[in-house]
Amino acid sequence: MKSYRLLLAGLVACAAMALESAHAEPLVRRASVSAGAIVASRGAGVVEISTISSWVRSGSDDPEPEFAPPDTFGDRLARPQPISLSRGDMRDLASGFVLTADGYIVSSAHVLWDAEEAQVRLQDGRHFSARLVGLDRITDVALLKIDATSLSPAPIGDSSRLAVGDWVAAIGSPFGFSGSVTAGIVSAKNRFLSGSGETGFIQTDVAINPGSSGSPLFNADGEIVALNSLIYSGSGGYMGVSFSVPINLAVDIAWRMRAQGKIRRAYLGAKLQGMTAALAQSFGVRDPTGALVVQVTPGGPAAQAGLVRGDIITGFDGAKIRDFSSLALQMSDHGAGIPGVMEVWRRGQKIMVSVVLAEAPASSIRSLTAPDTSSLPNLGLTLTETGEDLRAQLGIDGGLLVRQAAGLSRSEGMQPGDVIVAANDVRLDSIDDFDRMFSRLDPGASLALLVVRDGHAAYVPFRIPATKKARLDPETSSQSTPTSQ
Repeated sequence: MKSYRLLLAGLVACAAMALESAHAEPLVRRASVSAGAIVASRGAGVVEISTISSWVRSGSDDPEPEFAPPDTFGDRLARPQPISLSRGDMRDLASGFVLTADGYIVSSAHVLWDAEEAQVRLQDGRHFSARLVGLDRITDVALLKIDATSLSPAPIGDSSRLAVGDWVAAIGSPFGFSGSVTAGIVSAKNRFLSGSGETGFIQTDVAINPGSSGSPLFNADGEIVALNSLIYSGSGGYMGVSFSVPINLAVDIAWRMRAQGKIRRAYLGAKLQGMTAALAQSFGVRDPTGALVVQVTPGGPAAQAGLVRGDIITGFDGAKIRDFSSLALQMSDHGAGIPGVMEVWRRGQKIMVSVVLAEAPASSIRSLTAPDTSSLPNLGLTLTETGEDLRAQLGIDGGLLVRQAAGLSRSEGMQPGDVIVAANDVRLDSIDDFDRMFSRLDPGASLALLVVRDGHAAYVPFRIPATKKARLDPETSSQSTPTSQ
């Protein structure tokens, strides 16, 4: 069964609620800025992301997407195949924001981890096939690339300047309702959640729901200050507690993935814990910063350097360490195999420790494939004419039954069992009708197919590929390497 971070288990979140914010600041709520003004000026930089992944039914468990679309369908037909089938498509929705004008998009890693295909829809209605540049599960940050230019990225703020009580707002696609805005305040900073890596989350009371993963969190100046990642929920819906990745960390990870394709992390060989005021008092230190060593792995770099349980790492190569997430970034910058120097507090005394870091193995990721628009005929549809029994059952007097949907038609949500009854306002009664209609269309033209599924009808829009293929026998047609749309 698919797991996803947005619907975080109640026990994990309850434990997190007991943690203290290491650097809580006075309430400084700034509520004078209109959320509507932010939507008007920054909405173009927020995108909707739809993903497709294959699932194979095993046992009685059904697939669980983060956002399960309703049984009716609109322009995307976004619904999994019936559970009676052994294999099908699982569709999911998420959000993201434009990082650069030339098409780099930031979103959440957990909604793209198992995805085979992703489509990015802009505010103006255009949509593009996305390429996965990199994905980091530890920080829940993913970087996509679309073939677009002159996009409108929102300005990036400084998440370190956020204070508890500051006004913030999110724009995303909760439950598929694109362009939705919710607002609230920063509830706490530096929330380290069990099972959620080394990220010190920003906690807010902004309403975040399934489909909002990867959406940007704005401050009162219209700057992106965080990437919305997960919620505490006992029911699967919003319950007043949301968590976001600080934008300073998210953007740093995104740029690293753009340059390297992955995040290279140095391996210390120690389990670490964030410092709090209570822990600082217990260990007799004044400043509640640094990374507390909880456990040392035998034979690892930390053990070889002489680190022991109870050490507090406060600096690395001359840079101050505020928490263990900043230590991870410092070690990543330093790299493996090169001696480094750590500043460590041990039993009330500062000592300097030389350490040679190892390189942690990088996780492999699934490549996203663009819908095949070069070799699949007729938008990837394999069709057959409907018989009298099926027409009577569906209450139609004609149409073409979809036997297989691949490439572009699969991306747009069509699936076996759909019935195409018209192209725009032209009725389709035979495959010859479809072929004649398709042959008259120029590459780049638009087409809307009227589709019936489970008694519901809807038009599905298509853009004819630049390389258009005539209908071929599916037994003899060949498939080539997918190309970008």
